[in-house]
Amino acid sequence: MNLKAIIVDDESHSRETLKNLVEEFCEDVNVLAAVSSVQEALTAIRQLKPDVVFLDIELQTGTGFDILDRLEVIDFEVIFTTAFEQYAIRAVKFSSLDYLLKPIDLEELQKAVEKARKIKDQAVYNQQLEVLLFNLKQKQPSLNKICLSTAEGFEFISVDEILYCKAEGSYTSFKLKNNNNFLVSKHLKEYETLLIDQQFMRVHNSFLINLKEVKKYIKSDGGYILMNNDEPVSISRNKKEVFIEAMQRIAK
Repeated sequence: MNLKAIIVDDESHSRETLKNLVEEFCEDVNVLAAVSSVQEALTAIRQLKPDVVFLDIELQTGTGFDILDRLEVIDFEVIFTTAFEQYAIRAVKFSSLDYLLKPIDLEELQKAVEKARKIKDQAVYNQQLEVLLFNLKQKQPSLNKICLSTAEGFEFISVDEILYCKAEGSYTSFKLKNNNNFLVSKHLKEYETLLIDQQFMRVHNSFLINLKEVKKYIKSDGGYILMNNDEPVSISRNKKEVFIEAMQRIAK
């Protein structure tokens, strides 16, 4: 399948470098335009109707998210590009969308292009973009919705609905307030990084819990945590003090 692409980046060197990489190393991808501003991007996307847009997050005239927010229809895939690990990238990760860090790694670029080529359900993809834009409109650092990629598809859930996450080998199991469970093929460490600013804490090698859903701490039997659904959760000995301090801060 041939792909029509547009590059949006306000640095001429970055535009040219990415254009050369795409045209030389990404098979059957034709770069239709490389533009530098929000308005140029909107015009190019509406007129050229690309299959994929390489979208720089920070532009001198706004952000890549401004472009998505102003489009009437998004019927293309987006690969975000940025020079920085930042709040916006956390929002992209929450939505299970692709991004590339500059300087762009060739292998990561090829993987992202192939993934864009294989996207089949545009409606689900648009939901991912909606989750991204919804989160970005919230007050930082709050990210209210997360997209979980499961074996069956994508689940879009509110962060507040998560009771805890449990390590299952190289997978992570999500337990929700409504007792639903979702198994995701990512390590618990990745979700610890994403959720640590959302009042979640890694209290054990196997458990990442929502501190707002803690019912009580039981000292007996070596100590354990009881969640609001009355499920016990293990806590490591070296995590007890910092856990209690965190719960005291929440209670204030």
